[in-house]
Amino acid sequence: MGLGIGLVGLPNVGKSTTFNALTKAQNAESANYPFCTIEPNKAVVPVPDKRLDALAKIVNPERIQHSTLDFVDIAGLVKGASKGEGLGNKFLSNIRETEVILEIVRCFEDENITHVEGSIDPIRDIEIIEQELLLADIDSLQKRIENIARKAKGNDKEAKDQLIIAEELMEFIAQGNPVSSYENFNSEAFMALNKDLRLLTSKEIIYGANVDEDGLSEDSEYVKVLREFAAKNNREVIKLCAKVEEEMVEFDDEEKNEMLESLGVTESGLDQIIQKGFSKLGLMSYFTAGVKEVRAWTIRKGTTAPKAAAVIHNDFEKGFIRAEVISFADYIQNGGEQASKEAGKMRLEGKEYIVQDGDVMHFRFNV
Repeated sequence: MGLGIGLVGLPNVGKSTTFNALTKAQNAESANYPFCTIEPNKAVVPVPDKRLDALAKIVNPERIQHSTLDFVDIAGLVKGASKGEGLGNKFLSNIRETEVILEIVRCFEDENITHVEGSIDPIRDIEIIEQELLLADIDSLQKRIENIARKAKGNDKEAKDQLIIAEELMEFIAQGNPVSSYENFNSEAFMALNKDLRLLTSKEIIYGANVDEDGLSEDSEYVKVLREFAAKNNREVIKLCAKVEEEMVEFDDEEKNEMLESLGVTESGLDQIIQKGFSKLGLMSYFTAGVKEVRAWTIRKGTTAPKAAAVIHNDFEKGFIRAEVISFADYIQNGGEQASKEAGKMRLEGKEYIVQDGDVMHFRFNV
């Protein structure tokens, strides 16, 4: 769907190790030196969803197909990236193409892994990254203001209106405030301005606290400080051990569960990141369930039935008649489609129906 999550962080914080585990492919080189990730690595990651397994137990399909999420591994940033230091603006532009930022923050000590700043300090690391994002936004917005101002001089009313909000926003972010806290963030004028700019500090941010094995079962002081900082900024922290997640790549479900239990946790940090990222992007899944395939289809929250049908095939939307809908809970409780119909739990919905997360659907159409 062209929506993605960008992984950012200072060098040597475990970002590429996290990416390796996320994608279940060792294609993001991990090494103990800065800038080991030279080109952004992109991957499509399945979204963990236990509901698919529950449906499959009833339907016994030939295959299961998950919803997916795009992840982009972006080279480590350093101070001055917005001015071309390190690998510079090239990588800031890669972040611009994503919708959510996952900021990997190192929260463990290890004398064998060099930290580019010489010590472990999660808040300092975050401030370095987010300062670079903000400086890049100031640069982008300044260029846009210059362009709009030229048009406004020619009595272009739309340009004059846009110049007002652009200059107001510039004054706001020049004081060190992220775009996401701008009071007119949800206004049509701002959205029009940001449509092409895709300002970096306007994006949702999730903090991935990368800890060592001991830090999984109990929060270290680093993680506690990070959680306090995140709470003040209305952001979320998900704790993971990138090294352990990478080790579990080849494990089956039983082995993975045993490993997590031995470490005192119930759910993989990466699974939490994928699920949280999916939600932050405003996405959800509906299901189709047949003997050939049980499948999750990705749509935006608030999507109507015809638009949801178009995700399968455009013809489904063009010739949409109605949708047969069974809620996931009813489908499981009654043991399948036929039993749900007999229990009166299948509904016929029309073009105005807003699809709900977990709906099990069949579309009737005619082209």
